[in-house]
Amino acid sequence: MRRIAHTAARLPARGWWWLLDYCYAALRQLSGLLFRADPAPYRHAPRRDRPVLLIPGVYENWQFMHRIARLLHAAGHPVHVVRTLGYNRGEVGRMAALVAGYLREADLRNVTIVAHSKGGLVGKRAMLSSAASGRIRHMVAVNSPFSGSVYARLFLAPSIRAFSPGNRGLRALSEDRSVNHRITSVFSTFDPHIPVGSHLPGAENIELDSAGHFRTLDDPSLSEILLRALAEPDARG
Repeated sequence: MRRIAHTAARLPARGWWWLLDYCYAALRQLSGLLFRADPAPYRHAPRRDRPVLLIPGVYENWQFMHRIARLLHAAGHPVHVVRTLGYNRGEVGRMAALVAGYLREADLRNVTIVAHSKGGLVGKRAMLSSAASGRIRHMVAVNSPFSGSVYARLFLAPSIRAFSPGNRGLRALSEDRSVNHRITSVFSTFDPHIPVGSHLPGAENIELDSAGHFRTLDDPSLSEILLRALAEPDARG
């Protein structure tokens, strides 16, 4: 009874967090539509030895992570985006192939991927790809559904249903742990979209105090984690 009462007491707070999360996402999407930015200037910065590649989540374009682009560029890192990803609605393997192709075309090496949500799945698949071999140093994934989400089963759109825990491609990606030691998985204390959380075996797992799936991108602690990951020596193997 005590556990049920405790859970019930948290429901209004979680409902409020959910509302704030969707308001944040709506504002980010609206800002991206009204104030279109050119990502090209972010590619030029002094720390060419530590470039960054942003991979947004499903139904997000690169501008959803514009604040992170500004932060890392201001810290001296070239920041790249794969514009052909669009709103990242394609199959994970196909999106990963676009990422690998961009890395080769731009001849980028020692890359740190910063990914949100589905972007973490795309990033991990790219890390496993022979086409991107030796080009990706590390990935920081924020609220990524590495083990899927039970809510995905409620949707008809293939781009969302692909996150179902029973999806064969997702299971295969989850079972391959060969690159997990080069991933930092950062996740909220409560993520309304990923109830099982984003813990990734063998990775560096960091739980933040903030709640939400989208608002985590503005968490000051995330900024510190990103800057620290980019400052670490190359010892991940």
